[in-house]
Formats: sequence, structure tokens, C-alpha cells
Amino acid sequence: MKNVEMTLEGTILTMKVDISKDFGPSKSGKSITIGSTEGNVSVPGAEHVKVGLNVYKSNK
Repeated sequence: MKNVEMTLEGTILTMKVDISKDFGPSKSGKSITIGSTEGNVSVPGAEHVKVGLNVYKSNK
């Protein structure tokens, strides 16, 4: 994962992403990647639950 933290407290999943970070252009070049799970990943402590997250901004 890039710039994504996940915590599970009881049944509440919290995800943290620092939106000041920048990982350069996406593969298409249309956006700038801020954070990503880089595909679907299991939630820590609830492996049967999956999450996929992409955080990005316009490349303009």
C-alpha cells in the first residue's frame, strides 16, 4: 500500500491518507496518485472483508 493506514476498532474501519503526499502520475498520466491500496486488500483483523482504494488529484 502507498500512503494508506487502516485500523479496525470493533466494527469501525478507519483509513488514513496524508493528502499532502504525491507519488507521481498514474499509469495513464491523467492524474497524480496520492494514495492507493494497489488493488483489493484484506482488512486487518477481518480478513474476509476486502477494500480497494485510490486517492488522486487532477494532473492539470
